[in-house]
Amino acid sequence: MAKGHKTAKKPTIPLNPPIDIPEEEQWRIIRESGILKQAATQPAAKEGSEDDDEYPLAEEIFVATTLFIPLAFFLLLMHILIHFQYGQEPNWGNIVGRMSSGAPILAVFTFYTNRHKGSRRAQFLLWLLALAAGIRLIHLVNYGNWLTNIQQCPAIATVWVLTIIQLELGPAVTSLIGVGLWVWWSGMQILFK
Repeated sequence: MAKGHKTAKKPTIPLNPPIDIPEEEQWRIIRESGILKQAATQPAAKEGSEDDDEYPLAEEIFVATTLFIPLAFFLLLMHILIHFQYGQEPNWGNIVGRMSSGAPILAVFTFYTNRHKGSRRAQFLLWLLALAAGIRLIHLVNYGNWLTNIQQCPAIATVWVLTIIQLELGPAVTSLIGVGLWVWWSGMQILFK
């Protein structure tokens, strides 16, 4: 203990023992006060205020933005990689044009899929979209010509990734298994030798 410091005594507060009121007396007091009648006649107050209504929208926008930014970079990466896959030098003006038209659509799609991903109907539609996007992407890579692949594959790959992200684990896995079974059944290849 430091020199010159005294320990302070804690003040003692006298506590009264709790009052034991019988249940019949409690109900009599409640009836006489009229509090139950007031509660029944007053409309229920809204849960939250206008500020509370704005906060979830701001949070939804924030979450959609945090999903949109990596997906936009993924879309850009897919545009660049598909050009190099076919031995083409990326035309940056064309890529900027495709990104400027594709990014707003991706942002709106990300926002609304994130907003409604909790409902069963949305999960089913996302599952169908993931299945269709996966099958279409692999079909294009196997049978599409290079120009069609350059135009369609980056967007389809991004939609496929977004739908898998937005799906719950069970539907996401079944969608991926469905795409895998379709690839096996149709005799297509995922990896080229």
